[in-house]
Amino acid sequence: MQLAALGVSLVAASAAPTLTVLIGASLAIGVVATIAQQVVPFSAELAPAAERGHAVGTVMSDLLLGILLARTVLGGAQYFGWRAVFGASVIATIVLAAVVVMRLPKSHPTSTLPYSKLLASLWHLSVENPGLREAVLTGGSLFAAFSAFWSLLTLLLAGEPFHMGPQAAGLFGIVGAAGALAAPLAGKSADRRGPRAVTTLSIGLVAISFVVFALSARSIAGLVVGVIVLDIGVHAAQVSNQSRIYALRPEACSRVNMVNMVNMVYMVAYSIGGAAGSALASLAWHAMGWTGVCIIELAASGLAGFSHWRGRDARDTGAP
Repeated sequence: MQLAALGVSLVAASAAPTLTVLIGASLAIGVVATIAQQVVPFSAELAPAAERGHAVGTVMSDLLLGILLARTVLGGAQYFGWRAVFGASVIATIVLAAVVVMRLPKSHPTSTLPYSKLLASLWHLSVENPGLREAVLTGGSLFAAFSAFWSLLTLLLAGEPFHMGPQAAGLFGIVGAAGALAAPLAGKSADRRGPRAVTTLSIGLVAISFVVFALSARSIAGLVVGVIVLDIGVHAAQVSNQSRIYALRPEACSRVNMVNMVNMVYMVAYSIGGAAGSALASLAWHAMGWTGVCIIELAASGLAGFSHWRGRDARDTGAP
């Protein structure tokens, strides 16, 4: 049903006669495209506990590859127009719908609570689990830094000394895909060594990437290196954070599907972080240029590091 609604929304966007219609279609796309985030906890639910990190890492790798390579495809808008991008998405959605109908495993709900009560339980879930609160702030901050970079990269490449169009920015998505391929490895490491160790390393990589970006405002090679380091760090942190929260004690919310509930809390905060990062980076760009964007990115990674350090003694599942 969501895929059908997504297809209709994409058709409306591709044929939008006015900006108002395009905004409305974009809102609808955002609402129904949450299918991607439902698949991640579904994979954790299906996988054995000892392999949960690897399963989440595999699915997240595919999800992140889609996000990054979509930027590469989007570069085609320079030649075919933005409507063609939405039209191609309609075709992709139809193919995905066929795959879902034929191959996706069945799942049955574990709760009969109405939606309003499920939402109300999210607050209690967050209050009772310090590990979830830490993962929320750490993950949201890192995604804010990630979004700040990718949102402003096109503007950086369009100016001096590059003078490059959207296609060039899209090609950086291929570079970033190298980082996404690290997600399964991060999942395996989280299973073996614990997710906290992986998250610590990830935050360090993200911070280093923004130092590289700050020094590479006029260097394509520097930007390429920074993108690889950034994407490895953000994607590894995403997998380790989600591996951790999926292992939270089920008694904290015993009447509902714990996997889906913690994922809901985490992904809402993650999305808010991404939106905030893009907005703040835009303001920083107008005020201080690329240097201001890098400051926002470093501040976000610093907040992630503080949250992670402060939560070092949090007791959740016993997942280290």
